[in-house]
Amino acid sequence: MSTYRPAGRPFYLYDFQLRGHRFHGSTGCANKRDADLFEKDRREEALAKIKAATRLGREPMTFGVASSRYWQEVGQHAKSVADIEWSLAWLQREIGMTTKLVDIDNLLVSRLVASRRGEKVRGKELVKPSTVNRTVTEPLRRIMRRARDVWQEPVGQVDWKRHLLKEPQERVRELRPDEEAKMFEVLREDYHPIVRFAVMTGCRLNECVTLRWRDVDWGSRQVWILGKGDKHAPIPMPPALRELLWPLQGHDPEFVFTYVAERARDSRLKGQRYPITYEGLKSAFRRDVKGAIDGYRFHDNRHTAATRVLRKSGNLKIVQKMLRHADISTTTKYAHVLDDDIRDAMEAAAVAAPATKSPDQIPDQAKTKTRKRLKAKG
Repeated sequence: MSTYRPAGRPFYLYDFQLRGHRFHGSTGCANKRDADLFEKDRREEALAKIKAATRLGREPMTFGVASSRYWQEVGQHAKSVADIEWSLAWLQREIGMTTKLVDIDNLLVSRLVASRRGEKVRGKELVKPSTVNRTVTEPLRRIMRRARDVWQEPVGQVDWKRHLLKEPQERVRELRPDEEAKMFEVLREDYHPIVRFAVMTGCRLNECVTLRWRDVDWGSRQVWILGKGDKHAPIPMPPALRELLWPLQGHDPEFVFTYVAERARDSRLKGQRYPITYEGLKSAFRRDVKGAIDGYRFHDNRHTAATRVLRKSGNLKIVQKMLRHADISTTTKYAHVLDDDIRDAMEAAAVAAPATKSPDQIPDQAKTKTRKRLKAKG
């Protein structure tokens, strides 16, 4: 076995040649036996890569080619196009354009995750685990799987579950009445309708900005929402929602929510209305609202809508249908708002029970004293 440990190094290295190709690197093992087993696995993987390249009649695909092709076929057409563009640029810089897909393995992915976790957001706090997953691990996994399943390209073996960071349970943040007043005080007026729509319906940011007039069915009093997985689903249009949407007609022939350009820029004219964009609303909300209401995100409008409807109805199935959750277990995170109802019901039951009206008496003692009083009267 061609494994060795240089002086002063904690781990053994491997270095071998196979059909004119050299393979070398760290085994990550501190003892000779484990290092030899690691090297044996590497030899088998290397042989498989060489056979795959021979079968293809060309060299395996590089990450530069794969990421560019993914952008052409998928990324540029996605809803979160700006986020995907950023992730691809970051991955290309960190992985390298000439790195072959067959060489992307667990060690490389671990390095990528560690590198992203060490970065800071706007020079302040470290990147959150959910952001690492969303901007690094998940995009890379999608590229690798598309290369393997659609393009029929050989790729490296990666255990993706090992690299997905554990994310804290999603919090449920409800907007208080005073905070709601503050939010609309600091938010520019032409953004009020789209944010009110989010608070009333629980629609996600992208679902709000992509709402078109063809999705508004005045006759059946429904609004069709294009949600996750490009699935259309209707939500009811109560009178309050109709009153919100009706005056917006005529602002744009296609999109429901628009803003007024405050200055001329690119092809936009000052004072003219244009459809609100995903990045525009996201930036405005972060800039104006998050500073005024500590920690409040646009997605918290969805939580606010859910908790308010559940508090009024007491019915999780209604909230599930409004939020378009496929599984009601996803909706149960809002069940805490029913605690007050449970507490009131328990209190009512306690008050109604004669034996427990006197807190200094236990039920059996109360019953005994009652029987003695009745016997004495008899």
